[in-house]
Amino acid sequence: MTSARETGRAAHGKGEASVGISKVPDARLDRLTAMYNPRKRVPATVEFTDLALPGGTGGASALVDVVAYKNADALVHVLRAFQDPSVPHPRGSVDPARDAQAMEDELILADLGVAERRLERLEKDLKKTRTTELERERDVITLCKAALEDGRPLRALDLKGEDLKRLRGFQFLSAKPLLIVINLDESQLAQGGEAATRIDRAAQAAGLTSFLSHASTAAAAVCAKIELEIGQLDASDAAAFLADLGLAESGLDRVIRASYDLLGYISFFTVGEDECRAWSIPRHTPAQLAAGEIHSDIARGFIRAEVVSYDHLIARGSMAACRDHGEVRLEGKEYTVQDGDIINFRFAT
Repeated sequence: MTSARETGRAAHGKGEASVGISKVPDARLDRLTAMYNPRKRVPATVEFTDLALPGGTGGASALVDVVAYKNADALVHVLRAFQDPSVPHPRGSVDPARDAQAMEDELILADLGVAERRLERLEKDLKKTRTTELERERDVITLCKAALEDGRPLRALDLKGEDLKRLRGFQFLSAKPLLIVINLDESQLAQGGEAATRIDRAAQAAGLTSFLSHASTAAAAVCAKIELEIGQLDASDAAAFLADLGLAESGLDRVIRASYDLLGYISFFTVGEDECRAWSIPRHTPAQLAAGEIHSDIARGFIRAEVVSYDHLIARGSMAACRDHGEVRLEGKEYTVQDGDIINFRFAT
């Protein structure tokens, strides 16, 4: 999932997972870096953990290391859709929809066991002490159990608010956001159209449209063979190679960006001669919590956030020009940080 140029930790033994840390591509950070020419450029990152299932069945075997899956913020399922007789499929034929369903069934089965055990415990607790909170939790878990027994993942319920909070401690696997990565052959990926059109076409051809109808589910299309070739080229040659294929960016970049969006993250920036940096935060994060991403002392001593939008800074060409036009705002701790905000935090030491 990451290129040879990315940092990470390789697996060293049976059952260990490989970890890769990928930089989130962001043209805005590139523009800001060109404007400030800083000593350091730091992009946002996404960490990928490769949790290959035992037996190499592409999703058809038992989830042995459930704990590792529970610790993930989202799941990425890479599905083979390319045809190549020299690379036999473990199940004898290429069928992305079958493999996707097999993996989904494993997630649902694991969650059903958790839901059943929790309901048993709740019934015992309710016999001792009947509270509104316990009753509501029982109702929510019962709803989840019914969906799982019906073969539906919990992300399809799209629970919100307090009901969603009630489930967080259980770390249900089928409730996690899911990114389906369709591994195509070169001829499929090189067909014309915008990126979204290619993904839709690939999903339809692979029989995956129904999977993508659920909330918190997205898709990306890649060709692993092309990605391997790109990973061995320098930046300029890679760009030329992609242009020849009619692609604006690599499949890896598409997967990273899709993962970032699926997790509900946005980026705000800090800029200057020393460093231009993108910081990852969940959507709807207030300014004081965003400050804590930089350092806990900044959040603790928060006074004001000095904010300008990326579009205003690029249009004016400098922070001074933005000040002259009244486009630099002072915001309080409850201000909701917006994607692309450039922020300087004022704080007391």
